[in-house]
Amino acid sequence: MQNTIVEAQLREQLSRGKLSDLRKSGAIPGILYGGAKTDKGGQTLLAVNEKSFVKMLEKEGSNVLLELKMGSDNMNVVIKEIQRNYVTRKLIHVDFQRVDMTKKLEVSVPLHLMGEAPGVKLNGGILEHMTREVRVSCLPTDIPHQIDVDISKLDIGSGLTVADLPALSGVQILTDPHQLVANVVAPTILEEAPTAEAAATAEPEVIAKGKKPEEGEEGAAAPAAGAKGGTAPAKGAAPAAAKGTPAK
Repeated sequence: MQNTIVEAQLREQLSRGKLSDLRKSGAIPGILYGGAKTDKGGQTLLAVNEKSFVKMLEKEGSNVLLELKMGSDNMNVVIKEIQRNYVTRKLIHVDFQRVDMTKKLEVSVPLHLMGEAPGVKLNGGILEHMTREVRVSCLPTDIPHQIDVDISKLDIGSGLTVADLPALSGVQILTDPHQLVANVVAPTILEEAPTAEAAATAEPEVIAKGKKPEEGEEGAAAPAAGAKGGTAPAKGAAPAAAKGTPAK
């Protein structure tokens, strides 16, 4: 197997401003853990070329065994952590971990869903990808690039757990076997809310219910006898005879 080589240069402890200048020059600051015993705490400060490192990530991914070349020293390492700018997603820092090729190590491996679930394709279900990576233990030479997960038999209401992942030679999966990886659920049906146009149409009906009856309409109330401000007689009409007064 051909090793993936990453070249790096030693650097000094830098202030925030100097680190910014380093990035502007086209380099990514980083740290190597488990380096030479003479290094304080087993940490070595370094920098890698941004362009070549990003190109390597695009081709190999971050879950790969690397050969780190630093001057005359060559060592086997894995990527421990990558930090990116929250807004631009630009790489701003990378950590490497030196590995012993004869000892197992723990790494995270991404899960890749393969196939098309019939519950989605035929029945309109929704695929939920719950677990996107698992923790494994293996020798550096056995680190899988990814683990493929077949979802071609998933119908609505069915799912896959970590226990259903395919077995890989020399690789022990450490993640809880009962943890859900992916499942297919029925689509949620929401009740339609009344539209603004429908609400506007209904409004006059509410007003009509409270409208006073037209004059002469059945159930119309007559003005109370002797009420102040009663209706005046029409012009030219004879005044009503007073109670108890004989008509002339």
